[in-house]
Amino acid sequence: MIRRLSSADSGFAATLDALLHFDNSTDEAIERTVAEILVRVRAEGDPAVLDYTRRFDKLDIGSMAELELPRAEMRHALDRLPPAQRKALEAAAQRVTSYHERQKSESWSFVEPDGTRLGQKVTALDRVGLYVPGGKAAYPSSVLMNALPAKVAGVGELIMVVPTPRGERNALVLAAACLSGVDRVFTIGGAQAVAALAYGTQTVPQVDKIVGPGNAYVAAAKRRVFGTVGIDMVAGPSEVLIIADATANPDWVAIDLFAQAEHDELAQSILLCPDAGFLAKVAASIERLLPTMPRREVIAASLKGRGALIQVANFDEACEIANRIAPEHLELSVADPAPLVEKIRHAGAIFIGHYASESLGDYCAGPNHVLPTSRSARFSSPLGVYDFQKRSSIIEVSAAGARTLGPIAATLAHGEGLTAHANAAEFRLK
Repeated sequence: MIRRLSSADSGFAATLDALLHFDNSTDEAIERTVAEILVRVRAEGDPAVLDYTRRFDKLDIGSMAELELPRAEMRHALDRLPPAQRKALEAAAQRVTSYHERQKSESWSFVEPDGTRLGQKVTALDRVGLYVPGGKAAYPSSVLMNALPAKVAGVGELIMVVPTPRGERNALVLAAACLSGVDRVFTIGGAQAVAALAYGTQTVPQVDKIVGPGNAYVAAAKRRVFGTVGIDMVAGPSEVLIIADATANPDWVAIDLFAQAEHDELAQSILLCPDAGFLAKVAASIERLLPTMPRREVIAASLKGRGALIQVANFDEACEIANRIAPEHLELSVADPAPLVEKIRHAGAIFIGHYASESLGDYCAGPNHVLPTSRSARFSSPLGVYDFQKRSSIIEVSAAGARTLGPIAATLAHGEGLTAHANAAEFRLK
């Protein structure tokens, strides 16, 4: 069901590269459809959004007013949650908020001896769009993880779009939106929702940035509107890499592999361990526990297609391989994880110790669960408050400062052949 590999095998590097490979290019038919939707929504606005919503979501609607949910409906959804669900949602929201409050950047400046003041002004984005999958594939945790950092950052207005195919609304998603302080909710989805947020329509206001997960059409649309608006990332399939030793519980490791694999058939679950005997125990746990999983067919396809149990020479090699993979989620399920943490350079989130299951990070630990995938942890970071703030440089120059900086700037500008640049500095010296 899941392949067994060894780093000592000949051709291991090539085998690993093949296992990691994921082609995130979009199908040409999807690209054509998305391009058509974007052009039409940009040109027509509301009528195009209405037409696509009727067509794709099978909704009998006459106006955009019917697609905006009143805040009272969000509050109603929150108030009607079963007590246990509401308590869990509120606890998760509190923890996510508390964590992200520590990420806020502040403006700063300093004054040089000649009176020149230099610094940085930090401001929040004016308006952000949050895309949330709808229908049965609805994730209230994604609402919390995308909306709360934006609110902590001070974003002026948060617009949420969520498809409701055949009118199916998810109460937990609406409750999460209420808890997160979402300002407006439109029941639209797909590329047309991304287009509406990016370009604005007669009803949907244009945003500055779009965040949140979606299907291939949503991902293609986000790629295409980037530049008109900002986006968080175009994420690939979910990933977990576990480094374990013989002190780990094989059932816990197996279920953690399942937790990623159950997302979809392209999700990736990999275990690195120097102990062949422990790998065998995990393989046995997989065989025993899989039949008990409601999503066993998806898990089995994922493990067979993109999963692996890999024997490594030692933990130094395990860390080298982990840095090469740069996983979205990295679990260090070992007796003494601290030395390994120091050796990890590339990972979206690091879960330390036997009790730190990745699922805790998905829902309630506090750090964001929107993480870089497909090796992009080599150069990018989890979503956070800093994604909803921007920085402006502050340059206030005194007369004395102009006498210091002017000759430097003029000399360099003349060297580049930009005379007006040089003169702008030199005129202030006279």
